[in-house]
Amino acid sequence: MFSFVQRFQNVSNHAFSLGIVIVVFIMASSYYQLINNSAFSLPSDIDNVKTLINVRTSRYFGSQRGKPKENMKIKFDLNTDLTPLFNWNTKQVFVYLTAEYNSSDKIASEVTFWDKIIKSKDNAVIEVNDLRSKYSIWDIEDTKFDNKDVVFKLHWNIQPWVGLLTYGETVGNQTVTIENPEKV
Repeated sequence: MFSFVQRFQNVSNHAFSLGIVIVVFIMASSYYQLINNSAFSLPSDIDNVKTLINVRTSRYFGSQRGKPKENMKIKFDLNTDLTPLFNWNTKQVFVYLTAEYNSSDKIASEVTFWDKIIKSKDNAVIEVNDLRSKYSIWDIEDTKFDNKDVVFKLHWNIQPWVGLLTYGETVGNQTVTIENPEKV
């Protein structure tokens, strides 16, 4: 005859195995629903990007030894509908606007200018005009931003109730060449 400990272990092993099967089913069905909703090919419009450049000597803005350095912010328009990212397993969606550019040594840099946490499907339509970036950036090298090609992209990250994080990017990048930026 089995002891109480052996019976408890047998029941808990079955419950744990069933729990793993349920979690895998939840992950697979919510990912399938994202594919059905065309979540990986969402359009976005990033327009009217204006660069605002300061020359700062503070080390909080990238300066070293009191040598001034360019610090850039942007103003932009953004229109996108992220409602297909929400399903019954979505807790929240983290959305962020990045910029990619090459430094002087052809080193690719990617920086984040703006981000937002969307907690419900009701707030998933983003329509903003003339919005200032949350973050300002400076190049890690001592280069200027003049005549650089900057590609702006809108990325998203789904944080589910159960399962793995899902990353993606909207379709509709905006390329801007920084020429004679507005000095602030």
